[in-house]
Amino acid sequence: MALTGGCACGATRYRIDGPAYDTGWCHCRLCQKSSGAPAMAFTTCALKDFVIEQGPVAIVRLVDYGERGFCPRCGTSLTIHVNYQKEEIDVACASLDDPGAVTPEFHIFIDQKIEWVKLADGLPAYEGFGIDARGLMPGDRPE
Repeated sequence: MALTGGCACGATRYRIDGPAYDTGWCHCRLCQKSSGAPAMAFTTCALKDFVIEQGPVAIVRLVDYGERGFCPRCGTSLTIHVNYQKEEIDVACASLDDPGAVTPEFHIFIDQKIEWVKLADGLPAYEGFGIDARGLMPGDRPE
């Protein structure tokens, strides 16, 4: 069964036709600033399985290593597509119609975590990237 999601105003809708995997919390400053929250949860899927069903997705390149996708009408963060994972895309879990359909398995970039955020869920936590499906090792940073 496909996962579906979209933005807060309903202008942009998407579906994920394949499995979602590599779900985790990102505490980097870019995710904090892009979301206005202390961290952002993302899940990964194959780029070929991510289908925009309605409305545009605006793309902004805030850093050299990747692009963020968001609704141009309401600003909801939807995706991040980074250079080193050309065949995959990360989708913001909170933009899913059923965010509970995926479960975070780790935290990354805890070296940038806001001081008052306490990690009490027992999940593995990494400075930089963790071990994931894209071949990066803990502490690696995108080029």
